[in-house]
Amino acid sequence: MRISEMAGKEVINLGDGARLGIIGECELTFDSRTGVIGGVLLPQKKAIFNFLGDGQITMIPWQAIKRIGDEVVIVDLNNAYDRIYSRLSRE
Repeated sequence: MRISEMAGKEVINLGDGARLGIIGECELTFDSRTGVIGGVLLPQKKAIFNFLGDGQITMIPWQAIKRIGDEVVIVDLNNAYDRIYSRLSRE
């Protein structure tokens, strides 16, 4: 799958069923040394018009993505953040 194919898909959190937003033009974070993808940046649009929004961005860790379907991307943010923070506390 190409990253451009993710555009237009709705992101749903597996833990609580919350709709997190729709992927527009996808932006990825990655480690420049290794090339490993860190996550997907998902802009939150809470206002009716984009210019009225506060411009918040949700970072979805790549490990949180469970399934990519035709219309939705299923993520598990609760477990992903638990794994990230437990790994950081051990280091």
